[in-house]
Amino acid sequence: MKANLLFLFFIPFYVYAQTPDYTHYADPMVGTGGHGHTFPGAVMPFGMVQLSPDTRLTGWDGCSGYHYSDNKIYGFSHTHLSGTGCSDYGDVLLMPTTGWPKFCQKKYASSFSHSNENTTPGYYSVILDKYNVKARLTATLRTGLHEYTFPHASSANIILDLTHRDRLKRGEININGDSEITGMRLSNKLENLFRA
Repeated sequence: MKANLLFLFFIPFYVYAQTPDYTHYADPMVGTGGHGHTFPGAVMPFGMVQLSPDTRLTGWDGCSGYHYSDNKIYGFSHTHLSGTGCSDYGDVLLMPTTGWPKFCQKKYASSFSHSNENTTPGYYSVILDKYNVKARLTATLRTGLHEYTFPHASSANIILDLTHRDRLKRGEININGDSEITGMRLSNKLENLFRA
């Protein structure tokens, strides 16, 4: 009896160890040009957030927030849709900057080079040329994680833009001590979604 139980106990571990990893075949850049309407950022299967750079503010070809032909990044937002053909989401945008902060998207945007982008399933990184900041993004099932490496500069900032993309109906930011910021954003499109 003990031999049978021991044998059954080891079978799941053996099967798990033999499962091949196909993620190295995936290219998150597929569909980011032309009329593909996809984004290259970090997302988990069935994840709550889709963390990705936003390179376009308007237009049909920028409805996912990213288009490969662009050379500017306006920030990194937490929600995106792939392949929809309609502009939506782009909620909670963060942008690392240096120097005196500017609160206009076209002024705080930064140029970037595709040669400085790195994308793999669940991971995205890029260097923002204007600020010489390296941004690294990844995601869990319910959280987007940012890591910014700033140069030695007199001041470093992270802009939190709640007015990005859809018309803001209501927003709120609360600073809770030295290590926590909480808040919410309700956009026109999200409000209509909840009414449906």
